[in-house]
Amino acid sequence: MKKGLYLLIFLMAFSACQSVEETKKPDDLIAEDKMVEVLTEISIMTSARNFNKRKFESLGIKPENYIYEKFGIDSLQFERSNAFYAANYMQYENIYRQVKENLQGMKDEMDSLREVERKLNDSILAAEEELDSLQVDSLRIKSDSLKFEQDRKLDSLINPRSIEIQ
Repeated sequence: MKKGLYLLIFLMAFSACQSVEETKKPDDLIAEDKMVEVLTEISIMTSARNFNKRKFESLGIKPENYIYEKFGIDSLQFERSNAFYAANYMQYENIYRQVKENLQGMKDEMDSLREVERKLNDSILAAEEELDSLQVDSLRIKSDSLKFEQDRKLDSLINPRSIEIQ
């Protein structure tokens, strides 16, 4: 019984092993640096589409077609190139590392722009608050000066002869 079980496991393992053909380099292979750009753009488009799918659908935007037109490639060329690079693990890992670096660089740039915009908005708000306080202070000064003028007029109405000198 044990021999039959071992024989069955051996036959299953042997039949599961198959020769894997190496992916041949396509004639129209997309260059590695261009592939990085294409995959970066695909990542951005996928994120945008997932963020607001209805907007994409209502505008009739087809991200794949946009990317193919932008980079002057077709879907078959992309698929063959992607399959070739995927079969070469180290090269594919390098491509995706560069894609990740590109996306991180874009994120860092957007974060710095947001920070500049935040500081600018804070400065505008502070300037508006300062302007409002200056306007209130100037109104207070004007009202104080009017009060002073009124006090002087009252004093000038007093008859100087009626003041007793001690």
